[in-house]
Amino acid sequence: MKVIETKNAPGAIGPYSQGFEVNGIIYTSGQIPVDPETGKAAEGIELQAEQSCKNVGAILEAGGSDFGKVFKTTCFLADMDDFAAFNQVYEKYFISKPARSCVAVKTLPKNLLCEIEAVAVKE
Repeated sequence: MKVIETKNAPGAIGPYSQGFEVNGIIYTSGQIPVDPETGKAAEGIELQAEQSCKNVGAILEAGGSDFGKVFKTTCFLADMDDFAAFNQVYEKYFISKPARSCVAVKTLPKNLLCEIEAVAVKE
């Protein structure tokens, strides 16, 4: 097992890692829409989805993979009314059309609107 760490995604704020590589598979932790440079999140589902995707992408890259190699995602939304807007952003990044679960949750960290985790093969 190899820990994946990058300054291009928010650092872990608890007892977990940004990601792991295990036997050529990359597993990302759930990525909330926090800008790693400012530590802040933009307002609105579109901008938050965009940042969550960028954060996932940074971890994939640090692990030697990319969006085209993602085969499974789990997406968490604070409000299912945001589903269509979230999907419009999501589909620009997850070009492999991975298997996906998308669920509404009661609350996300920092009261944010979305979180995304991904599983991908390494290059």
